[in-house]
Amino acid sequence: MVNRSLIVNGTVKSISLIALITLLLIMVSPFAIITFNAFKTEDELYAHGPLSLPQSLNFKNLRETWARVDYTTKLWNSLVISTAVAFLAIGVSLFNAYALGIGRVKGKAFLLVFFILAITLPQEVLAYPLYYFFKSVGLYNTRLAVILVFTVLHASYGTYLLTSVFSVFTRELIDAAMIDGCNKMQLLFRIVVPLSMPSLSVLFVFFFIWTWNEFFLPLVFLVSNAKQTVPLAAAVFQTQHETLLTPQSASAFLGVLPCIIFFILFQRTLTKGITVGAIK
Repeated sequence: MVNRSLIVNGTVKSISLIALITLLLIMVSPFAIITFNAFKTEDELYAHGPLSLPQSLNFKNLRETWARVDYTTKLWNSLVISTAVAFLAIGVSLFNAYALGIGRVKGKAFLLVFFILAITLPQEVLAYPLYYFFKSVGLYNTRLAVILVFTVLHASYGTYLLTSVFSVFTRELIDAAMIDGCNKMQLLFRIVVPLSMPSLSVLFVFFFIWTWNEFFLPLVFLVSNAKQTVPLAAAVFQTQHETLLTPQSASAFLGVLPCIIFFILFQRTLTKGITVGAIK
């Protein structure tokens, strides 16, 4: 009976491992193909196909793509917008969730419904009214407009998530801090924030990556070439060079590389935050 149980467990682990490796290959293969083709010449691509390894590292496509698209400006725009949205969305989510999760707000469930609706609301619905709103207040074609929009959208998800995290805080801990002389702001920044740092770190990574990859709303609100983000620049470049595959691959490679580097740098933070949340 014990041996049969061990065999079953070993079989389940082997099947799980095979499934995970298969999913990993499926997820990594598009980026691998883009990377291979970014370092090839056009003749080499047509001679050996898109799945072949590059015979040599050819940086010409990357240099030319960087210069033509002005990637330095686009990277800076994406970095400023994504970082600002991540910090602001966490700040708004923190105060909202503090009021809903720890404070005693009447109609808490009713308010959370609005945040859930904001999460599920398609971005296409927002484009038309926000376009005229930003036109009327003079924020159209500015990075601030994109920052404000995504701060509100991401804060809806952050509020819903942090409210569930704060709701499990024991009332004894909060009452003890209040008895020791903590006011509401001290309770937030000295007790709640340190205990919730793993969840806040996960939200920061998610908000940054989500904002970096956004395409539709920045396409509507950022018409000036000097204010566009990396995904917009990559799309415009690929449209202009649709017959050349290696420059398109170089453009896609440059567009996704910063996001991958950011994810690798914060991988430990992300894993720790998810693990702590699972344990709680």
